[in-house]
Amino acid sequence: MPENDRINAYKNHAKHETMKLRRQEVTVELRKNKKDDQLMKRRNIELDESLSPQKDVPGTQADESISLDQIVAGLTNPDVKARFDSVQAARKMLSRERNPPIDILIAHGIVPKCVQLLSDFEHPEIQFEAAWTLTNIASGTTEQTKAVIEADSIPRFVALMGSTSANVAEQAVWALGNIAGDGAEARDTVLNHHVVAALMHLLTTELSLSCLRNVVWLISNLCRNKPPAVAFDHVRNLLPTVARLLHHEDSQVLSDTCWALSYITDDDNAKIQAVVDAGCVPRLCELLDAKEPAIITPALRSIGNIVTGTDSQTDAVISAGAVARLSKLLRYPKASIVKEAAWTVSNITAGNPRQIQHIIDAGIIGDMIEVLARGDFKSQKEAAWAITNLTTGASNQQTLHVLRNYNFLKPFCDLMESKDSKTVKVVLQGVLNLLMVADKVDGREAMCIQIEEVES
Repeated sequence: MPENDRINAYKNHAKHETMKLRRQEVTVELRKNKKDDQLMKRRNIELDESLSPQKDVPGTQADESISLDQIVAGLTNPDVKARFDSVQAARKMLSRERNPPIDILIAHGIVPKCVQLLSDFEHPEIQFEAAWTLTNIASGTTEQTKAVIEADSIPRFVALMGSTSANVAEQAVWALGNIAGDGAEARDTVLNHHVVAALMHLLTTELSLSCLRNVVWLISNLCRNKPPAVAFDHVRNLLPTVARLLHHEDSQVLSDTCWALSYITDDDNAKIQAVVDAGCVPRLCELLDAKEPAIITPALRSIGNIVTGTDSQTDAVISAGAVARLSKLLRYPKASIVKEAAWTVSNITAGNPRQIQHIIDAGIIGDMIEVLARGDFKSQKEAAWAITNLTTGASNQQTLHVLRNYNFLKPFCDLMESKDSKTVKVVLQGVLNLLMVADKVDGREAMCIQIEEVES
């Protein structure tokens, strides 16, 4: 679709498809920024002085008294202590901080043997060590995770979520989190084994904070990855729990809960509406005031996704007090948060004149000018979109008010020197919009002079 077509019909005309294309363009870029994203997989590391550096080589031993071949053989030993010692030795090999020999253990056939040990209900200590071993294997590459999946581990892990041993249940949750975090296909495989029902039941029990953190992280991984996005039925079943967890006091629980909502809202308007209907928006807006960037980032991304929806969905965000908080975030010291705040504002200024007025009344135009003048380029680009969107959807009176009260033309037009052709087109469209408004009030010549003075 030509860039001008995309710009000329914003969401103030029923949120057309071109705005959705912009949502997809920006959110794909955000998803690729893994440094600001939560971890997809986590390895359970135990720092143990007995795991010395010289053992970080192929064929190594986790304990000098037991070889790898002995470990593999011991996993099926009828003697309980021998089985325990063997699986614990394997786990220790994989729990080292550096270079765990995952492929070596897979090649020795350890995965199916550990999966069988998950069914040793008479000995939860063995189940725990086996689950930990498989958790760390599943923390690796897609091929390594696939080895765990293909050994039919998922239904056993789901069953172990109901274990009377808290350690076993938590380790099963952790393992499933690693599997679900591998991608959409692995996520759906986990979901198809009734993991949501098991999660709901587990959350009715008294959980340690450590276990709850793993549960919420698993939920977030069950909502992430695309294409394809997670099925709407699963989202609908998870949302009441996610909405409740938004009010937890622990920062890690809050962060992962917000990430879950950011993944759900990074989709069609039906899922956005489900989040709105679940009552999540007011709390997400409150969390924009959090002290930790780890909470602000996913909360802001969720809000940003929601305002790409319908006008009523955007109104829900405005009514919850997001606009004043966005003004503060445009001055935040972390550039990635400034960028996402500017992106969010650009989606609001892509709305109707009433929504644009909220942005004007909050003084955000001044914050945007500061971003245009001094922000990093990615933030400047989003600020430029915000200005152009405003000039597209605002009333003539609103546009003239902004022109008369804010000196934004210079930093706005300076972006025409950018090497990024899309940004130049956005600015040119904004200038064209200004000239069209000026023409309607017999001010085209004066506007041309202003632009020429900026360029001189």
